[in-house]
Amino acid sequence: MTIQEIHSYLKSHDIRPLPHKVVIMQYLRINNIHPTIEQIYNDLLPIMPTLSKTTVYNTLKLFNEKKVVNVLYIDEKQVRFDGHTEVIHAHFRCKKCGTIFNVPIEESEIAPFRGAKTLYPDETHVYFFGLCDDCIEHPV
Repeated sequence: MTIQEIHSYLKSHDIRPLPHKVVIMQYLRINNIHPTIEQIYNDLLPIMPTLSKTTVYNTLKLFNEKKVVNVLYIDEKQVRFDGHTEVIHAHFRCKKCGTIFNVPIEESEIAPFRGAKTLYPDETHVYFFGLCDDCIEHPV
């Protein structure tokens, strides 16, 4: 996404595209690493010296409220953030190296639940855990 596209994207979600918000969204869109607040802060501080952890936290909280990020609770020690909300996908966390990968899933897999009542989820989190290729091939 270009800077102009990020501006438009944020505006379309009723978010004022202030410089720190644009930089944080750009970071999330470019770095598909499912970062923590700490990672975002540390990576952006050199290019935005006035940035604070509180600003990162508050921006991500707003982004979550406006549904432009997904909050991942896949890691029991850290909350992670995913800036790719348009494409339906699950997440896989390697138990050894801790890397989080996107896993494609079909929309039909999260269709409305049918039973005594029909339920219509507006948020779905699917997590898988195991070992990635690198960790299976190179056990230590």
